Amino acid sequence: MQRRALASVSAVLFLTFLDNTVISVALANIQTSLSSGIQQLQWIVDGYMLAFAALMLTGGTLGDLFGRKRVMLGGVALFCVGSVVAAVASTNGMLITGRVVMGVGAAASEPGTLSVIRHIFTDERDRARALGAWAAVSGAALAFGPIIAGLIIAALSWREVFWFNLAFGVLAFVAAAITVPESADPQGRRFDLPGTLLGIATVTGATFAIIEGEVVGYSVWWVDLLLALSLVFGVVFVLVERRSPDPVLKLEFFRNESFSSANVAAFVLNWGVIAVFFFIALYLQLVVNMPPAQIALQFVSMAGAMWIAAALASYWILRSGTAAPLALGCVLAGSGMLVADAVLNPNVGIGALAWPLAVIGFGFGLAFTAMTSAVLSAVPPERSGMAASTVNTSRELGGVFGAAVLGAILNAQITGSLAHKLVALGIPASFRTIVIQAITHGGVPKTACGVSPSAGGGAGVAACGHAALVNQVIHAAEGTFADGLHVLLVVAASLMLAAGMLALLAGRRTARTAGVAAAPT
Repeated sequence: MQRRALASVSAVLFLTFLDNTVISVALANIQTSLSSGIQQLQWIVDGYMLAFAALMLTGGTLGDLFGRKRVMLGGVALFCVGSVVAAVASTNGMLITGRVVMGVGAAASEPGTLSVIRHIFTDERDRARALGAWAAVSGAALAFGPIIAGLIIAALSWREVFWFNLAFGVLAFVAAAITVPESADPQGRRFDLPGTLLGIATVTGATFAIIEGEVVGYSVWWVDLLLALSLVFGVVFVLVERRSPDPVLKLEFFRNESFSSANVAAFVLNWGVIAVFFFIALYLQLVVNMPPAQIALQFVSMAGAMWIAAALASYWILRSGTAAPLALGCVLAGSGMLVADAVLNPNVGIGALAWPLAVIGFGFGLAFTAMTSAVLSAVPPERSGMAASTVNTSRELGGVFGAAVLGAILNAQITGSLAHKLVALGIPASFRTIVIQAITHGGVPKTACGVSPSAGGGAGVAACGHAALVNQVIHAAEGTFADGLHVLLVVAASLMLAAGMLALLAGRRTARTAGVAAAPT
């Protein structure tokens, strides 16, 4: 019974985490199909993660109060509805809507996967192995996203990715309905509506301001106002949660250094996930011109390394705790990202990139397993839903802000640095606008020589007569993309290395404190 239930919740988990990255390989195809800009691509990615993050704590608390299985199944059903909306989307807005609905469903279904494990595996060693399996599945889902999408798109189209979600979701729903036992801990508890609303307002407001600020500018009054309001909502959220008799998030858990460092690592690691699965995948599609099936093959080494690392971490944690594998995982992932940045170029081959991706994947596998175990070990069983929601909220928030901030870095390079390069090449202003539009939005009509016929003042025709100049423009655009990718990879890698050091220091302080407490008096 335990193994069947674990397999079922693992299927639900795989479904929800898969969609953090399954869309990455489809971005170039979506860009061409729907004429999506970088901002719209970010919302296609972030719409899912934003809803996931904003409602995760709510989903965990509802599961604790009203039944983890019931809330989980409802979330899977809603996820399937969103998949249908995304599959038939004819506009960017409709696709983003479908992704948001999927994110709401994921927020309801995913927290129950961890808390169910906490309740059905009462033996510590069995639970550690089950948590290792959970972490391996969550990591593998991230890594298998580009692989599955690449294979589907190579054979069919990006829309079939969402039909795959629907089919897998139905199977996961049926399996969980049959095998997962119901559990709840409602005694003396009530739903924290003020905390829930304030948390949603804080996350949504900040994310919307960051993404929209890229387009209209961060000095625009309503963007600044929205950022300020998000800060105020965040402060009020903390004050309300400290006074609430039954908060959606118990802030005192963060006094435990293992709990805190694990959540910091969860936030930071998803910056790395976005950097790899969104931006490196986009670079391979747009600059390297790598076909989807080859991109899928590119990520196989990463998926395998994640599986191996998660299995090793479950045994390591039983022997020495969570601090060391968490720290090493962050350091390996950050270091591997720096190596990947060094080898990336327009002619990069599978072999050159496969081993840095494997290093990143091994680091992710160690860290995901350790941080999951750390948060669940720090709280009583009746709060397992909240603990699971907290660490996964940190993960999704990392993805949301990672996509927003790293996307802002890349967009600034394209719209700023590229414009200067085009001026240096003597490109007319009207044609500069078209080039930037083509790079950031895709789907611009082109002539046989690759230049838009809509260039004003005959610029398009003139460019068609100067193939060398056209090639210079292409190289400038590719170089600008590469420069922006370099900056965002270094930023993401630096954060992961810092998180590794923080986890190591927190582990040492916790060990010293435990040693003092255990010393004879």
